[in-house]
Amino acid sequence: MQLNSDITTVVHVIQLAVAPVFLLTGIGALLSVLVNRLGRVVDRFRALENRSMAADAEMAVLERRARLIHWAISLCTTGALLICIVIATLFVGAILVIDVSAVIAALFIVAMLALILGLLSFLREIFLATGGIHVTPH
Repeated sequence: MQLNSDITTVVHVIQLAVAPVFLLTGIGALLSVLVNRLGRVVDRFRALENRSMAADAEMAVLERRARLIHWAISLCTTGALLICIVIATLFVGAILVIDVSAVIAALFIVAMLALILGLLSFLREIFLATGGIHVTPH
């Protein structure tokens, strides 16, 4: 009878872990976008590096954008790592039969804060990237 109870517990923990796993998938997609944007900034910076002084202003904006993307990547990765720790904590709590709900809640809140800050950095980078675009009506 104990084996049935153990299997039921593991199944329940897996069910609880499914939502954070989907969240990790979304974060992975976001990180892919951020890395691509960083690559474009670095490529543009290299293209301007050997140009005249006129490129200095654009290079300063590119440096700010690169820094913001770096922060966004770091914060989103931190959020993803914390979600992984949440999933591991779910299993450790079930295996050791201890109440880890407060730890899980705290980790999840910190993960969401990291994601929020990462997304805000990404949003700021987007504003910088589009700030130099001036469309004139024809």
